[in-house]
Amino acid sequence: MTIKSNNTLLTIFFILGLGFITSECTAQKNIKWNPLFNGKDLNDWQIKIRHHKLNENYANTFQVNDGHIQVRYDQYSKFDEQFGHLFYNKQFSSYLIGVEYRFVGDQVKGGPGWAYRNSGIMIHGQDPANMTLDQDFPNSIEVQLLGGNGKDERSTANLCTPGTQYVKDGKTIKQHCANSSSKTYHGDQWTRVEVLVIKDSLIVHFVNGEEVMRYSKPQLDPVNGATEGELLKKGSISLQSESHPVDFRKVEIVDLEKYADKPKKLKKVIAKLMAKKRVAIQ
Repeated sequence: MTIKSNNTLLTIFFILGLGFITSECTAQKNIKWNPLFNGKDLNDWQIKIRHHKLNENYANTFQVNDGHIQVRYDQYSKFDEQFGHLFYNKQFSSYLIGVEYRFVGDQVKGGPGWAYRNSGIMIHGQDPANMTLDQDFPNSIEVQLLGGNGKDERSTANLCTPGTQYVKDGKTIKQHCANSSSKTYHGDQWTRVEVLVIKDSLIVHFVNGEEVMRYSKPQLDPVNGATEGELLKKGSISLQSESHPVDFRKVEIVDLEKYADKPKKLKKVIAKLMAKKRVAIQ
């Protein structure tokens, strides 16, 4: 990691640890959320579903209705491990992404038990054009979205690592999934998850404005016996289809790339973004 990225990391940890200094809120007035989903169509997105070619929207899995991206399985006879991903057509490096989602209906026949009320935001991901026909998930960092079953505790904004690993508390973590500290969200309520990504320096998960997880050095799984893999400094963003119907009504981003190597400006920008708690309104 470069000296600049180390400085950035320390700066962001300082900001987050203090709960965001409100005196910085007047800075960078031009910072705003930009929608990745226009509420009308999927023209800015690419589709990759396992066993199908790029942009073959098998059984109308991904659709837009009522201003929402909807993941549906009405035309499936069974799921058959046809995991899908909806990729935005641009890659990002440093940013804050916000997604509002809800789970609805029943899981499709043949969906795995672990995929009940399960979806995800894939970040720092593989280019869908480089995925093989039968590849189930892009190499990426997954911000796992989970819904409750009405009785058990089940956190959301967890972390899973298809083809990747990461560093937390100074240790390289190879375990595939780790739970966040979020509470459980049962039923069909809208939930807002945000992810702060600063290149390979820092990733922080938020649920309805509360921090629930942080880590650093996202990287590909190592090869040839190496301890660490190639650091992921940018990549695709995608939304998952994992066998349970889900709606996304907002997918929006603040691109922080031009501030990523300028710690003082980045501090002001993030302080402003985080000063107001953002909660999904039903």
